Amino acid sequence: LQVAIQCLETVFKISLEDTHLAPPQHLIEMFTNSFHKNDILPLSDSLPENVEKADQLKDEGNNHMKEENYSAAVDCYTRAIELDPNNAVYYCNRAAAQSKLNKYSEAIKDCKRAIEIDPKYSKAYGRMGLALTSVNKYEEAITSYQKALDLDPENDSYKSNLKIAEQKLRDMSSPTGTGLGFDMASLINNPAFISMAASLMQNPQVQQLMSGMMSNAIGGPAAGVGGLSDLSSLIHAGQQFAQQIQQQNPELIEQLRNHVRSRSFSGSTEEHS
Repeated sequence: LQVAIQCLETVFKISLEDTHLAPPQHLIEMFTNSFHKNDILPLSDSLPENVEKADQLKDEGNNHMKEENYSAAVDCYTRAIELDPNNAVYYCNRAAAQSKLNKYSEAIKDCKRAIEIDPKYSKAYGRMGLALTSVNKYEEAITSYQKALDLDPENDSYKSNLKIAEQKLRDMSSPTGTGLGFDMASLINNPAFISMAASLMQNPQVQQLMSGMMSNAIGGPAAGVGGLSDLSSLIHAGQQFAQQIQQQNPELIEQLRNHVRSRSFSGSTEEHS
């Protein structure tokens, strides 16, 4: 130690009398304060047998994900975290399961925790982008995808999901944006939808309504109070039409919902770590 002190004094041209250079805290105090501030458990607290059991639970969770048993997957990942709380993979995988259960706030929290543990974990940024997009936080989602791509530039899923988030942000900002994730062409070409529409048009009240609106459009009575009444009636007819679809053909509604989901996100078949 004496030799080391002499070497340091010679190299840095200091001595033990230069007390004004001393830090306000000892090194061990600086480490302890930083440790408690970040609230991170030391890796040594995870016993080898706990780490092994946690990894087995992670594998069980992954199998549940493949079977689409997402609640069971969350349970497995949670138990793995309890045994090994400093493994970023467990939080990231639980985030994926939480998203499948539409628990996006919990998914975002898990992704943030995974990133705290491993700031270079690209998958955590990617999954957080998906969850943020699901709650319409498109700007934050874009930031997450961009960070994911910085870490994994060749990932096609991140690229495509980034484009989706950017497009949704543009649609939301546009005064004519509807925010819908499907095109009308797919809807009106659906035989079930056409059948429902034809049934609606056979309704005498709807025929009378459409006839009156067409008369106004080609130079009939000016659209005043009557025009507003026609618009209200049209909205009411549309609501009846939607209710009729739900009652007579709920499969069509489910098809449309699935179509929206499939258009909204790619990467839904990603593998888990």
